[in-house]
Amino acid sequence: MLLIKNGTVNTITQGIQKVGILIKGKKIVAIGEKLNSLSTEFVFGGEVIGREDDYEELNKELRANGELEFDPNTDTLEVIDAEDNFIYPGFIDAHTHLGLWEDGMGVEGADGNEETDPITPHLNVIDGINPMDRTFKEAYEGGITAVCTTPGSANVMGGQAAAIKTFGRRIDKMIIKNPVASKVAFGENPKSCYGSKDDAPQTRMAIAALLRENLRKAEEYLFDLKSAEEDEDIDKPEFDIKLESLIPVLKKEIPLKAHAHRADDMFTAMRIAQEFDLKLTIDHCTEGHIIVEELLEEDYPLIVGPSLSERSKIELRNLTFETAGILSNAGKDICIMTDHPVIPLQYLPICAGLAVKYGMKQEKALESITINPAKVLGIEDRVGSIEVGKDADIVIWDGNPLEIQSNVLCTIIDGKVVYKREA
Repeated sequence: MLLIKNGTVNTITQGIQKVGILIKGKKIVAIGEKLNSLSTEFVFGGEVIGREDDYEELNKELRANGELEFDPNTDTLEVIDAEDNFIYPGFIDAHTHLGLWEDGMGVEGADGNEETDPITPHLNVIDGINPMDRTFKEAYEGGITAVCTTPGSANVMGGQAAAIKTFGRRIDKMIIKNPVASKVAFGENPKSCYGSKDDAPQTRMAIAALLRENLRKAEEYLFDLKSAEEDEDIDKPEFDIKLESLIPVLKKEIPLKAHAHRADDMFTAMRIAQEFDLKLTIDHCTEGHIIVEELLEEDYPLIVGPSLSERSKIELRNLTFETAGILSNAGKDICIMTDHPVIPLQYLPICAGLAVKYGMKQEKALESITINPAKVLGIEDRVGSIEVGKDADIVIWDGNPLEIQSNVLCTIIDGKVVYKREA
């Protein structure tokens, strides 16, 4: 077991507390003030070192949370004394391409866009992610412990996104939830990719038409599957991997994850989602501050960014760090994202800090990189806050993580210390 004691803990969902955190395996099993009183020499392995009442207090906490008791003769307890330091849940980025465009590589490491067909909803990011890419290490050393990795935006339908941890060697063991969304894209990206090849789509009309066509085909496919299940005299439709991948979207198990910078593209995404009664997230939301009232009215989750970048195309002419704060102050629970590798993932807290500089409240900025993305991705039962029963993804900082001079001292993912800053 692992005990973190004496730190100032920002739980995100239950305020700031001066409590100890007890970790068993991959989970947080107890949180409480009494845990801070346990001896820093409370380390066991056949011989009791410390006071007997130490482990009795520990077992009271464990019993209270339905856990098996600690046996000081066989179990070990590692203690991290976080005195004068600050403890946060691991940060989460709701929109990245982590592992799909490898650092310092060209086409050999580019696996985020299949630019041969504008409709590729059946692709899944886990088949393109390389966890050995060094940006994973940079991420968890920067306090980011989980991300949504999504296909790029060259295609109208780009494929399935997954929520993963940032530490590991094999992607199958790093998955939190797969899929978490189905990527779609509006505007310049699919237009420029296929327009230059004299293929469709060359207009925003064609993008919307292709989306409608394939969603309608998926509806018919699902209807035929259900009919065949209910009536043995009806033949099951021939398997179609593209349409099959859209069934979770139609069942509202996962949302469409819509790349949309411009206001008109956001409206088109919402229009199509309403036509087919689908869940939707609006990613980038660059002109969101221009249409605040409409976004409040529709109430779709908003993922804002990347704001720490140049205005590299026409769609970004209204790019500003004020967007997140304007939407948040109007009552929207938003997420802030890096779009890694557009902004290196370790700078996610800096992006949140800059949003604070431009008007966002600090507590809301912290929520935008913790519990809000966890909720949007449907993984809030595991990550996004420090609570008993959640994954032990915890980061110890020497200061306010939204301030550029602050450092990560220790990163814990799934109960394992994966990084410690050298003195």
